[in-house]
Amino acid sequence: MADIEPNTPVLVGIGIIGQRTEDWKAAREPFELMVDAARAALRDAGQESLAGQIDRIYVPRGLWHYGDPARLVAHAIGAQQATSVLLEVGVLQQTAIGEACRQIADGELATTLVVGGEARYRWLRAQIAGEEAEETGQEAKPDITLTPAAELYLDAEVNSGLGYMPVNYYAIMESAFRASRGWSIDEHRDRLADLYSRFSEIATDNPHAWRPGYVAPDAIRNPGPKNPMLAFPYTKLHNTSWNVDQAAALLFCSAARARELGIPREQWIFPLASAECDHMLSVAQRRQLHRVPGVKAAAEAAFAATACTADEFDLLELYSCFPIAVEAYAAEMGLDLERDLTVTGGMPFAGGPLNNYVLQATGRLVELLRQKRGSKGVVTSVSGLLTKQGIGLWSTDPGKQPFRFLDVTEDVAGQNPPMEIADDYQGEATIAGYTVMYQAGEPLRAVAMVDLPDGRRDVVWSDDAALMADMERQEYCGKTVSCSDRRIVTVLS
Repeated sequence: MADIEPNTPVLVGIGIIGQRTEDWKAAREPFELMVDAARAALRDAGQESLAGQIDRIYVPRGLWHYGDPARLVAHAIGAQQATSVLLEVGVLQQTAIGEACRQIADGELATTLVVGGEARYRWLRAQIAGEEAEETGQEAKPDITLTPAAELYLDAEVNSGLGYMPVNYYAIMESAFRASRGWSIDEHRDRLADLYSRFSEIATDNPHAWRPGYVAPDAIRNPGPKNPMLAFPYTKLHNTSWNVDQAAALLFCSAARARELGIPREQWIFPLASAECDHMLSVAQRRQLHRVPGVKAAAEAAFAATACTADEFDLLELYSCFPIAVEAYAAEMGLDLERDLTVTGGMPFAGGPLNNYVLQATGRLVELLRQKRGSKGVVTSVSGLLTKQGIGLWSTDPGKQPFRFLDVTEDVAGQNPPMEIADDYQGEATIAGYTVMYQAGEPLRAVAMVDLPDGRRDVVWSDDAALMADMERQEYCGKTVSCSDRRIVTVLS
């Protein structure tokens, strides 16, 4: 250990918490689950007294209403002197991990905690009972707040009927990916079902999974009473499960402090690099709906900074809010879709607490890394509608290079300017991506993002039942349609 630099950041403790009780009044609220996770991370490190030395606590915002959740956690665990940081929705969870490690590597801090969680199942059980799940009131403001730089949605997208439901946007990107690969609609649906069925198998071996148990491909692919179609081709089982009670915490310190405290070397996991792209484009502004350039740039930067290749990383966790997130990341990183792309079982089966899944996944990855010395792992991160991208590289051994926190936003933004969105366009256009949205199990509206002859983009829709049915039978990406007042008038070819 003598050759490890004193300021090398090491992950020394993890806490992964879940609760599932039908009586919401007996369930712990979100910040209490975060406290449980933080305490579990301290115990995992064998250093409960280390709480008093925590310099900074990061919490990604969830669906709860606390003003400064990090302060609530700090007081509960005895870390009163810690600086509290809140990451608003739209800031990558990987940002918290990257910043926590960077500050240790730069010698600014010696111990940091990243923690988050949700208690949406508690909330749901209260709703079913006709009651309201109360939370501890807190009006305090955090010491530091990180906020996104731009909005996720355009008026043209929202007003088309896509609204603010992520599944609708991801389904449009999914159609573009299918078309780019030349897959038929049925072949594509079979592939998605097989992919997520395998995820369910992996979830059966994850002791923290919210919904463990094998799910057959047909049960995922085809809609039914408990698996309705949400936005073609996505059924509910393609969708993240966020009504969960789960929390996770990651405890970092410098190698010098870990040595000083006598934390066993086999407990240490090394963050090798954290890279992210924060270039924010709405879905309609992206020139290629099936591509995510920020992934490729972030991955290349992270691997270059660590003098590693993707083939050296045997454990993978690709963010899995919807299948396109998995497929697009794999494509940009040059990974085979046939290999296992999750260590948790994915967000539909492992559980996907809003804005905290990356912490859950990193905790599970650490468990597996500790079981296999000499191994390396990757965890990817998504914010918004595949809007921001992040990647974290981890290893049981120190890296060949010092830890790096890399931001490729400027380079990606320079190479990917936004498409101009048309206003009141009338004429011919080519479908770049589309979906059929559902409500209560019935098709509601088709929405398509279309490319105009002058290089602009528009978002158009149709309520025609025959057209919606045909869009689910044959590929419409690449078809020419006539549009007027943001509606599809006719299909021309």
